[in-house]
Amino acid sequence: MTAEERQHFLQGIPIFAGLDDSALLGVAEVVQETVADAGSVIVSEGDPGNRMFIVHTGRVEVVKNLAKSNQTLLAVFGPRDFMGEMSIIECVTRSASVRALEKTSLFGLRGIDLYRLFQRRPDQYAILILNIARDLSRRLRALDEKFSVISH
Repeated sequence: MTAEERQHFLQGIPIFAGLDDSALLGVAEVVQETVADAGSVIVSEGDPGNRMFIVHTGRVEVVKNLAKSNQTLLAVFGPRDFMGEMSIIECVTRSASVRALEKTSLFGLRGIDLYRLFQRRPDQYAILILNIARDLSRRLRALDEKFSVISH
């Protein structure tokens, strides 16, 4: 896949909304494609994290305590969804595991690539981080709603 094809795919993803063409092309040039077979673990809870992922094709599940008696499914993500941003924003270990539910293609965006965007184009970096924060807020709001339902 060419950088231009990746750019075309990324421009339809909400966290990249508002980025100008040159900034988005810069992101498209540095994302790294990874293919995971069904059932394979893409990242493991507790591992150091240095990249976030955008699902290109396929589906993944985010699981807390994978393969343990208290395993908990946190989310299922498909094409155009992203995950792993917490390890970039906080620079902490992975809070959950991600496993492919089917053959899945992902684009990985490393923390260093975001830092380089910050150095070169702080205005574009700010847009991207604000978009990620908006999505995190939306996810937290949905979790709050679920929690309020089960707590009563």
